Amino acid sequence: MKLVTVDEMKQLEQRSNEAGYGYDVMMENAGRSVAEAIQERMQVRGKRVLVLVGPGNNGGDGLVAARYLSKTGAQIICYLWKSRASDDPNLEAARERNVHCMIGEDESSGKMLSKALQNADVIIDALLGTGVTRPIEGSLKELLDRVREAVHERRSPAQTGLVHLLPPAVLHNEQPLPTPYIVAVDVPTGLHSDTGKVDPATVPADLTVTFAAAKRGQFLFPGANALGELLIAHIGIDPALADSIAVEVATAQSVSALLPSRPSNAHKGTFGKAMVVAGSMNFTGAPYLCASGAARAGAGLVTLAPPQPIHAILASKFTEGTYVLLPHNLGVFVPSAIKVLAPHLAGYAAMLVGPGLGQEDETTQFVYQLLGVTPPEQRRHIGFQPGATGNEETLDLPQLVIDADGLNALAKADKWWDALPDNCILTPHPGEMARLTGLEASEINEDRIGIAREYAGKWGQVVILKGAYTVVAAPDGRATVMPFANPGLATAGTGDVLAGVTLGMLAQGLAPYNAAVCGAYLHGLAGEIVAERVGRAGMLAGDLIPAIPEAIRRLRGMDVQ
Repeated sequence: MKLVTVDEMKQLEQRSNEAGYGYDVMMENAGRSVAEAIQERMQVRGKRVLVLVGPGNNGGDGLVAARYLSKTGAQIICYLWKSRASDDPNLEAARERNVHCMIGEDESSGKMLSKALQNADVIIDALLGTGVTRPIEGSLKELLDRVREAVHERRSPAQTGLVHLLPPAVLHNEQPLPTPYIVAVDVPTGLHSDTGKVDPATVPADLTVTFAAAKRGQFLFPGANALGELLIAHIGIDPALADSIAVEVATAQSVSALLPSRPSNAHKGTFGKAMVVAGSMNFTGAPYLCASGAARAGAGLVTLAPPQPIHAILASKFTEGTYVLLPHNLGVFVPSAIKVLAPHLAGYAAMLVGPGLGQEDETTQFVYQLLGVTPPEQRRHIGFQPGATGNEETLDLPQLVIDADGLNALAKADKWWDALPDNCILTPHPGEMARLTGLEASEINEDRIGIAREYAGKWGQVVILKGAYTVVAAPDGRATVMPFANPGLATAGTGDVLAGVTLGMLAQGLAPYNAAVCGAYLHGLAGEIVAERVGRAGMLAGDLIPAIPEAIRRLRGMDVQ
């Protein structure tokens, strides 16, 4: 499923029109899709529907939706914010269906609008769609202010006279639809479809029906909070026309096709060996969460390489793995540990470095020597060559996932990406990404897709930029956005599980970008599975681990909502 900018969407529509699939057909399909989406969510016969109609194509989509809803027995009123051409075929068709259409510029329309806002069961926002380019002012702002005030008044508990001692979902086993139910056509008016910025006048939707492809602003905050449920409706554009668009949203179907096969005659070597270099005395949980994530993702063998003092803790938690116990200083990694680790790397398909290491100077030096990165203070030493074992030889490393304190160590070095093998998988959250790039975290969150793509290309690495709607970016410009924004995952250790699941996919032979996409999607889907069971508050990172095989099972069986 492609994720497009406004300009890319316009180009798709233009190409489709030039190929013989006209704008009028696309508009018909768009409006019908809005009507069908509403019908799927409620019994519309007898319902009062107010359609707010803008002067452009978005308004045309709304008029088509009004016509289709009128056929189901709904009572439809269309409020035209601006006059449309008298020969507008969609306006004529609506009137032929006896849809009442009032013009906002007429003096009599004010009182009629007030009454409609007080009575409507459904309000359809078909005013501007993706056409917003500047702050909303004047009569449109006044209209949206009236709508927002009416919605607020009608949804106030004081207006219903009811006091629920339990949430409706507990009382009725489902969440009832709010009244009035707000449906946005393509995007809520005032939401910038490229940046995700939201105008103060915007009326948040309960359902947004967008067309042909998701828009970038729908996966950026605060815009993502204004959408309600997001539904992507096909309007007939040939998917081949979008082949050149490099950004997409991960779907169950696309990720299912990437999962590694599980042949019946397999043995543990079939599914790869994964090494986890993680942990310290202060962070004993990180290696357990990583190793469990990798094992539950299907890796054939997972080996932990922690500082020796935390072995007993880990062995009591993770009994299915093997261990390489490393030298330490008061429970943290030291450079001499590399000599012990190096002989054990042969035969390992993938290695994770970083979670729970800590940021002591000795540990940072361990990371530099392991990865072959020149420490900052040694740049001035002419003839210095970093060596993973303290000499001029470098280790033949497995494919790498670098997370957490591994990234924090890299951020202190100059041009660290020149030393790394190509296509390592880096898994920063926005704070770590800020340290790696020198940007502010706020800058990164404003353009998550663009920043991830830019630095994946600059570094020659695969980047998993974590957060709500995690972005996976490849050095060649491709990017995949995850469809998950789950606050339950905003808790310590969930990133360790993500790193482990990604490691497990990499160990099973997936290419780094595909492993990153699968890892991020399975992590997000596991979070949704846990939320189904326990809710989105109080979720623990460990809760995700048994949900990972369930996520894989659902994908293989396509049992995904």
